[in-house]
Amino acid sequence: MSETTYQTTRVSSSSAVTAVLGATAAAVAIWIVATLAGADLTVSFGPGQPIQKITVVNVIVTALVASLAGWGLLALLRRFATNARAIWTAIAIIFALLSLGGPLSAIASAGTKVSLVAMHLAVATVVIAGLRRTRGR
Repeated sequence: MSETTYQTTRVSSSSAVTAVLGATAAAVAIWIVATLAGADLTVSFGPGQPIQKITVVNVIVTALVASLAGWGLLALLRRFATNARAIWTAIAIIFALLSLGGPLSAIASAGTKVSLVAMHLAVATVVIAGLRRTRGR
C-alpha cells in the first residue's frame, strides 16, 4: 500500500508582518534622521506643480501600502505558480528600481532626493529579504 502525504504551504504571517513593519520602521528612521539633519523634504513633480511636503504620515502610508502589495502579490503567486519565490523576487526588484524614478525625477534638493532614494531602497531591501524568508513555495 502506498501512502501519499501532502504538505501545506502557508506564508508565515508573523514573519510577513515583521517584514512589513520592519520596512515601514526603516523608512521612518530615515525620515527622522533626514529631518533632524535639516533636510527640507519637499518635492515638486514639474514646473508649475505644487510643492509637497513629505511628512511622516506620507512615509508610513507609502511604506505600508508598498509592503502590503508585495506581500499580497507573493501570496497570490504562491497560490498559482510553482516557482513563486523566484518570480516574485524578480518582480519586486524591478518595481524597486522603477520606484526610484519618482524621487530621482522630482524637483527637490539633493538632500531630499538622497533621503527619498534611501527610503525606497530600505523598504525594498527589508520587504524582499523578509518576505523571501517566509515559508511557502
